[in-house]
Amino acid sequence: MIESLAIGAASLSLAAWIYLIFFRGAFWRSDQFLAAANLAGRPWPEVVAVMPARNEADTITGAVASHLAQDYRGRYRILLVNDQSTDATPALAAQAADGNRALCIIEGRPLPEDWTGKLWAVKQGLDAIEELSPDAKYVLFTDADISHSANALRDLVAKAESQNLVMVSQMVMLRCRSIWEQLLIPAFVYFFQMLYPFRWVNDQNRKIAAGAGGCMLVNREILAKAGGIEQIRDRVIDDCALAQLLKPFGPVWLGLSHECLSLRAYDRLSDIWAMVTRTAFVQLSHSVLALVAAIAP
Repeated sequence: MIESLAIGAASLSLAAWIYLIFFRGAFWRSDQFLAAANLAGRPWPEVVAVMPARNEADTITGAVASHLAQDYRGRYRILLVNDQSTDATPALAAQAADGNRALCIIEGRPLPEDWTGKLWAVKQGLDAIEELSPDAKYVLFTDADISHSANALRDLVAKAESQNLVMVSQMVMLRCRSIWEQLLIPAFVYFFQMLYPFRWVNDQNRKIAAGAGGCMLVNREILAKAGGIEQIRDRVIDDCALAQLLKPFGPVWLGLSHECLSLRAYDRLSDIWAMVTRTAFVQLSHSVLALVAAIAP
């Protein structure tokens, strides 16, 4: 009896590994990266970044500095939506800008019903674009704990323009310094790619869609055609929800980045646990059975 159970368990594990290796979009190869920008003399469209920020004093200086250092040939503006911070976030952002008018700080309004806090801040940023930069073709949704490489925006736009994409997104490098980060962050990234094989996401003939919230370049016209950010206003996993909203209107692309970095520290196990429970576990619809199936191999 015990021998039969062991053989059965081993057979199921083998079948799972065969499926993951050969029939899950080769997610484990981690080979989806942006190429260097090349628009072959075409004009660079105007872009506006929308960055929600709530009590991000530890990371906001580096994030803002990376945006202001972008080597982008078109017009670029950064809208920082101060989501009622109680720390020095807006002051530190203004200090990092040092008078550079490319940064505009917007004071967020109280959260209405039926909205998540981040998406309400995003909505206010999008509304401000209509007034401040109505001709912008793209909006870059980003977080206040992300440091973008100087070529990041240029490469994102070149990818979108050359392949007529409605969204280009990169999963940035998560910090991996503390013992808990080194133990668990690679597994988290692996798990995300297993749930959303990037090659399948990038295949317009497949329905699967996903994005990485720290870096998402979106065509504003297509977003409006899809019904606007209001369509996903109550979604916790807003990046994947946004990709799913947009993909019926055109191709999306999701890849990895070695150059754009998360400044967020996860020094304690509880920090990583909180991140996982509000992201990966939500993707499994809080199903313990789905979680067991995902990690069983």
